[in-house]
Amino acid sequence: MNPNPLKQGVLTENSTGIGAATRGMVRERASELAVINGRSPHEASITEWEQAKRELTGELDADPKDAVLESAAESERWDPVPGSTGHKMPESPSEDEDDEGRSDSARLVEEGVAEAEHDQMLQAARAQQEADDREINASASTEKLGHQER
Repeated sequence: MNPNPLKQGVLTENSTGIGAATRGMVRERASELAVINGRSPHEASITEWEQAKRELTGELDADPKDAVLESAAESERWDPVPGSTGHKMPESPSEDEDDEGRSDSARLVEEGVAEAEHDQMLQAARAQQEADDREINASASTEKLGHQER
């Protein structure tokens, strides 16, 4: 089943519609991920760029174990009763479900939770950086006063 392309990718950010992800949006997201990981926004790694692109376009994370499992025939993935042939039930197609069986509302909830989690991590990383900067400035001021008193 081909999914509706309008349902792919992050469609909102902080409850504001953003449409299709642009290169600039991916760059900004990669910079945010670099800050979350404790580096300067200008030091975004290739991994962060790839993660940013996956997050904004709705691509699935490529887990090597899952890729190997998915490459095996479904009949070979797991055989609960060796020798049992079983039978395959026909799939019931649904326009409101993606390839993983999630409805539009479940997918939107998942995206909202992921975006909120990202925002919280970014705010925490920025707050920590500000606290570190204040501590460094306070330490430098105290050291400067100590030299002036001598």
